[in-house]
Amino acid sequence: QGQLVESGGGLVQPGGSLRLSCATSGFTFTNYAMSWYRQAPGKERDLVAAISSAGGSTNYADSVKGRFTISRDTAKKTVYLQMNSLKPEDTAVYYCKAEYAWMVYWGKGTLVTVSS
Repeated sequence: QGQLVESGGGLVQPGGSLRLSCATSGFTFTNYAMSWYRQAPGKERDLVAAISSAGGSTNYADSVKGRFTISRDTAKKTVYLQMNSLKPEDTAVYYCKAEYAWMVYWGKGTLVTVSS
C-alpha cells in the first residue's frame, strides 16, 4: 500500500519562499507520475504542478508558472515543490498525489499560510 507524507508547510510572509517535500513508500516510485494539488478553504482541490514518471516533463497551473518548480529525487523517492514569490492567494492545504494506470495515492496534506 502506497504512502505519501508531505512536509515543509508553514506560515510565510508575502514574497517569501517555502519548499514542500513529499516522501513516498510502498510502491515503485519510478513508475508513478507525481503531482501537487492545493485546496483553499471553501474551494475545490486544484492541480498546482505535475511531473512525469521519468521527470522529463512538467506542467503548472497558470497561477503559479514562473514561481513554483516541481522536481523529483529517485534515490530519495521524494517529490518537491519549490515555491517562490508567495502570495496570500497561495494559502491552502497542499496535497501530494501519485498516479500510475488505475493506481492513485494521496497524502494527507500540509498547510501553507501566506500572510503578513
